[in-house]
Amino acid sequence: MAPRTLLPPPPPPAELRSWPDRDALLADRALALDVLRRRLLGGGRFALYAGSVLVLQLGWGMVGVTLADLGNGAILDPITFFVGLIVAVLGLGVLVPGVWLAVRGVRHDRVVRERLVRWAALDRHGPTDARLRAPVLSACWMVLSTVLCGLGLWLGFAVPAGADPADGRGLVAYGMGVALIFWINGLIGLFKAVGHYRTVLRVVPPRPAARSASSEPPRHG
Repeated sequence: MAPRTLLPPPPPPAELRSWPDRDALLADRALALDVLRRRLLGGGRFALYAGSVLVLQLGWGMVGVTLADLGNGAILDPITFFVGLIVAVLGLGVLVPGVWLAVRGVRHDRVVRERLVRWAALDRHGPTDARLRAPVLSACWMVLSTVLCGLGLWLGFAVPAGADPADGRGLVAYGMGVALIFWINGLIGLFKAVGHYRTVLRVVPPRPAARSASSEPPRHG
């Protein structure tokens, strides 16, 4: 049995397609699009996104302890300096997987979106296309990402403005790093939500209103 983490493969080229009828094509299309939608906006993808933010903040927090100690201009004893250096190195070690998770998530989203476009372009099917739009999930991603961007923007202005010169530059550097992590990850989430909405509108445009009696020639009789 194939691992659940595998993405649906791209649809075969036109000359190699062998669906016996349209119903079989629509069934495979619906299955592939449902999996791709979950991999783009579902709970697993959200957990990876939130995990990368938490890991990045944890790693930067460990580095920030040393920055705050060194930036206040105080003379540190060798033991405190050595412990702070070890914590900073460990923090950098934590930042690496956080950055890897964020980059991996962006690349994963690009692959998923490309395959989603190719599967969606095969045909049209009302119920499947309605699920693909996922307005609730897209709205949740947009709200969360907007909150992160707003928090990052607020910290970016509030930390330098409220810094005490006696605390030195270390605390300001730490606060700006926290703000940058929130801001960048918030933008990633916003681009994901807006990109999904625009992609679905491009490949699955809303059906025009049914042409009723107004579009039909009047019947006389």
